[in-house]
Amino acid sequence: MRLLGAAVLVMESMVMGFALLLAMNHHSSLVVGLGGALAFALFMTAGLMKRKIGWYLGSLLQLGMIGYGLAVTAMYFMGLLFGFLWICAYVIGTKGEAARAAFLANPQP
Repeated sequence: MRLLGAAVLVMESMVMGFALLLAMNHHSSLVVGLGGALAFALFMTAGLMKRKIGWYLGSLLQLGMIGYGLAVTAMYFMGLLFGFLWICAYVIGTKGEAARAAFLANPQP
């Protein structure tokens, strides 16, 4: 669960970097600065995935990613796509951890 969530966040930070290149020519330095802060926060949150605060902060940053669509219209789609991947990472990771715990509790010879 932790690895999938961290991978989604790191990929999102890279996409935000590309969105910054698009926003740089048409928007103010405030919008570009907010996008840079969002990209940095996404990257740093990947390191917090061991704790629950990482999942909460990552979920909040998903909304920021969608909200950046006000500056770069394509980010609406990318934000929704990564939001879906974020939910999938949580669901699949939870099932994987449950299966691993069950296997470790009752290993087959």
